[in-house]
Amino acid sequence: MFTLHFIVKKQDEGKLLREFLREKHISKSALADIKFAGGSILVNGNRVTVRYVLRIGDDIEVTFPEEISSEGLKAEQLPLDIVYEDDYVLVLNKAPYMNSIPSREHPTGSVANALLYYYKKNGLHSAVHIVTRLDRDTSGLMLIAKNRYIHHLFSLQQKDHSIQRSYIAIVHGRLKKRNGIVNEPIGRKETSIIEREVRQDGQHAITHYEVMEEYSQSSLLKLKLETGRTHQIRVHLSYVGNPLLGDDLYGGKRDLIKRQALHSCELTFFHPVLEQELHFQSKLPADMQQLLNMEE
Repeated sequence: MFTLHFIVKKQDEGKLLREFLREKHISKSALADIKFAGGSILVNGNRVTVRYVLRIGDDIEVTFPEEISSEGLKAEQLPLDIVYEDDYVLVLNKAPYMNSIPSREHPTGSVANALLYYYKKNGLHSAVHIVTRLDRDTSGLMLIAKNRYIHHLFSLQQKDHSIQRSYIAIVHGRLKKRNGIVNEPIGRKETSIIEREVRQDGQHAITHYEVMEEYSQSSLLKLKLETGRTHQIRVHLSYVGNPLLGDDLYGGKRDLIKRQALHSCELTFFHPVLEQELHFQSKLPADMQQLLNMEE
């Protein structure tokens, strides 16, 4: 089971254990799960109540109950390109043409299906917690939390935009400026259950872009997201008149590549347990590199 350890420091002396755990973002519902679903809270190896008064040097051990995965999610033995893994997080490099989670059109073959198999194979009793999803056709780095509590901590980071993601994209044509920001709200298109569009009643969305190279018919961009709306990069680039190559849903052509030319190339986040910033990079996949080779 998933366990956390804390050593009480001077600034926490005299606090109730309940207050200390709340400051660590362990919610009332999580405490209830720990109490009634098989977890435990120990101080110096002894079971205590949350009314325990902390002393300097106390060793707090919080064990969360085993998680149960969704009954509808089936474990599948699929290849996973794992870039980094520890007891708390996992970073993987997703191949194109693979869903993050199952969908009606693709109920199997997703990252979630593969992770569940990987967890069971390695004796990890956890549900699948994907922190940064990618569209089916987008390749690159994804962040996975290996426990609901860690996922919650990352959700707090997402709210203050401290999880940084960068993308490489190949788009049609040339942009008017070498650097820019697309700040336009995005919402669901009324005539589609899949497609999004820029609309004034949509959700706040900001995309930063930088032109890295210009070619005769296309441009190579690096993009950073301030927000994480569904199809955000695809919608914003289409809106400014430079859709992604291969993205026929938003105006791109598929004659040179059969998926949107978009790759999650960098991921930076603050590890909530190790308390340090981690940074990862991923090279362009073969199909996008081939596009660039054709332009050179």
